[in-house]
Amino acid sequence: MRSADAVTLFRTALMFVIVYMILVKFDPLSTIVLIAIMFILDAVDGIFARRDLKKYKTKSKYGPRLDVASDRAIEYIFWITYVYLAIVPLFVLFIIVLRHSFVDALMGTKGTSSKLKTKFARVIYASSIFRGGINVVKAITFSYLALVYIANWPINIGYALTGILVIYILIRGAAEVWENIA
Repeated sequence: MRSADAVTLFRTALMFVIVYMILVKFDPLSTIVLIAIMFILDAVDGIFARRDLKKYKTKSKYGPRLDVASDRAIEYIFWITYVYLAIVPLFVLFIIVLRHSFVDALMGTKGTSSKLKTKFARVIYASSIFRGGINVVKAITFSYLALVYIANWPINIGYALTGILVIYILIRGAAEVWENIA
């Protein structure tokens, strides 16, 4: 197994530990640290994927798809958990699932984001700034929402962060749709 794929599987498994910690209202600092580690590991698996490419001289057949599946699973599990805990409205989950379903289906017709052709899609979807930016926004939002439940932090800030994250996700989705219709 390639190191990038092992990191991807590890961060996916870590998600279950984090959700358990949220549900039992475990120590907030430990929970937030693990959420941060999980999102940092998303960058680490990319570093390992590039290293593995040099080592094996061939691209991983399943690596990019495994990474996307892990990203989606982690995001869905967070959203479902926060909907279940009545922190996030159900319609937010519907928006996220619809966006990912349609965009992933369109992207599946062209391959992975590394094959983006239009400048708009490359800048908004695939650039390091936007990719890193969305992970930072996700980490902050999901961490804050955990603190709403675990430590009774104010929900209004959580709503604002959720709104920002959903807008960010929709903008990146628009770039993917543009790529597929351009």
